[in-house]
Amino acid sequence: MESHEIFREAMNRTGIKTIAGHLRLSTSLLYKWCQPSDTPDASGAANPLDRVRHFCAFTGDASPVMWLCEQCGGYFVRNPDPGEAPPDLMMLDETRRIVREFSQLFDAITKSLDEDGTVSPCEAERIRREWEDLKRVGEGFVRACEAKKSPSTGEN
Repeated sequence: MESHEIFREAMNRTGIKTIAGHLRLSTSLLYKWCQPSDTPDASGAANPLDRVRHFCAFTGDASPVMWLCEQCGGYFVRNPDPGEAPPDLMMLDETRRIVREFSQLFDAITKSLDEDGTVSPCEAERIRREWEDLKRVGEGFVRACEAKKSPSTGEN
């Protein structure tokens, strides 16, 4: 599905005038976000999803998407590249990665509690970051396990 289609569906559910008022934007701009903008003669405008996608592609940094996912109550998990490695090696790499991330989470927790037995807001923020990293890596591990299944039987 294209980004302008996502916007169109979301705006149809809530109402374009309601959204325009809440965001303090013109309805004409929102209508343009709901139209294709990938060709020079297209009447649409680059919408926020397209801009974030281009930003992440240009910088190679997915942290804006990670932040957005967290703000919406979820978390970002990068899809593994199927041509990356054989499933057995992917599982081994993901196992190492999950152990490393768990160790970093445990380190953040113990460091914050060692000093005074409490967790400050700054320390809680670090623990949250480590937890989000562990969830992402955990999902990568599960995906590697799923990739190991035999296509014909569904078994390893």
